[in-house]
Amino acid sequence: MENFGIGSWLQRRRPKSGSKAALISGDRETSYGELADRSVRLASALRDRGVTKGARVAYLGDNHPSFLETLFACGQLGAIFVPLNTRLAPPEIQFQLQDCGAETLIHAGSLAGLATAGVAGTGVTWRISVDDSAGAAAAPEAAGGQGTTAAEDFDTVLASGADQYVDVPVELDDGALILYTSGTTGRPKGALLTHGNVTWNCINVIVDFDFSSQDVALMISPMFHVASLDMGVLPTLLKGGAVILESRFDPARILSLIEQYSVTTMSGVPTTYQLICEHPAWATTDLSSLNKLTCGGSAIPMRVLDAYESRGLQIGTGYGMTETAPGATVLPASRSRDKAGSAGLPHFFTDVRIADPIAGIAAPGTVGEIQIKGPNVIREYWRRPDATAESYADGGWFKSGDLAYTDEEGFVFIADRLKDMIISGGENIYPAEVEQAISELDAVGSVAVIGVPDEKWGEVPRAVVLLRDGAQLTEAELRTHLEGRLARYKIPKSVVFVDDMPRTASGKIRKADLRKQSPAQP
Repeated sequence: MENFGIGSWLQRRRPKSGSKAALISGDRETSYGELADRSVRLASALRDRGVTKGARVAYLGDNHPSFLETLFACGQLGAIFVPLNTRLAPPEIQFQLQDCGAETLIHAGSLAGLATAGVAGTGVTWRISVDDSAGAAAAPEAAGGQGTTAAEDFDTVLASGADQYVDVPVELDDGALILYTSGTTGRPKGALLTHGNVTWNCINVIVDFDFSSQDVALMISPMFHVASLDMGVLPTLLKGGAVILESRFDPARILSLIEQYSVTTMSGVPTTYQLICEHPAWATTDLSSLNKLTCGGSAIPMRVLDAYESRGLQIGTGYGMTETAPGATVLPASRSRDKAGSAGLPHFFTDVRIADPIAGIAAPGTVGEIQIKGPNVIREYWRRPDATAESYADGGWFKSGDLAYTDEEGFVFIADRLKDMIISGGENIYPAEVEQAISELDAVGSVAVIGVPDEKWGEVPRAVVLLRDGAQLTEAELRTHLEGRLARYKIPKSVVFVDDMPRTASGKIRKADLRKQSPAQP
């Protein structure tokens, strides 16, 4: 076989696990053999529509078998899969489609309106609509994209493809996915993950979390986030386990599924774990099958850990980012108490160092920048040589922009976010992007967006606004301006108007001072 990328996984898995369940979605169960067959047909159909090696194919939709069928079909062709966040506003989708140069968009039928608006003015010429049982299978007649026609039906397209696997040469260094991550400039950057990045991350997960072919993984986070896809779904499929796909988070249903399918592993963010253990059915649900619970995004409140430990369960945590595909460090569940607050140790095939700009490698207890190196770390941002060059230190170490220190045993403790990123319910929010949108208002003299504590979401964005002399602006007007420009989770939950901004000698706003001045509620 000439394909060494993820597109070959199903063909390699077929003779070992062909009749075994690979995916469970609603009342639909798909075996490894069926998933392989459908991905082969879809790859053939996409090839008939001009998709070749290196082409970008975007996908807009929640957790659904078609997401993975498209991913593996792209992998077979050597094409690059571009998952889009369904919570984005149309202008954000337009930017990402234009930036990656996708000519094909596969989208959920229930998101036809968003897809139609999102392709307007882009180079998308093919749209394919998936019947996700939450909306119409087909999109409106006109897609709005330049040269596009009405969307084709996904199953019809798939059925039109030949059932013969074509072995396209794909190397581990070839691009597999483009995942967009915002930065301090306010414009998202496309992190280009290679087949090698994804594969090595999966190996790290399998080694450090001891995945097996008997695992049943319940995915309650959207696969368009790299953590869900690369830390849960793909490692499970690589090992031959079963994946349960849920498109919406419902604590009652999650508890029911755990008992029904004897779920062994689950990943989420602190908020999801909290809502599950606070549900009335928590105390009576059989949770004995669970043996691997992982959490990312932010620290887990001790009361949540207590609730799970009272049921004989432990939760492992870690640290990572899109650029590391995404695992960088992992805190074993067995150390969640004695190393509380730690992000853990480096993954098995990943190296992490704390860099001090003066002393080089920071001594234990000394804060420095987290830098990461390994086969799971991206080599570039899509068509952004400037951003790529700025992101690496000598020796190929990726500069995370996050500050941390280590203890004497080498466990990493996050000290601060150098890039001021806000993590709200597992979603990354970069203040510069929000500030840029707010600054479009004539009344705004200056603005700073900071994260403030929130019991449910961990933290939420707050806008601190200094108006121009004589100008007037209400919180409602500011929110109205942002509606449709930004995803809803990025829109500040509170707005504080101030008479002055704390600044450094060079004129930069001192966000650390604003955080100290901002209580949980304005």
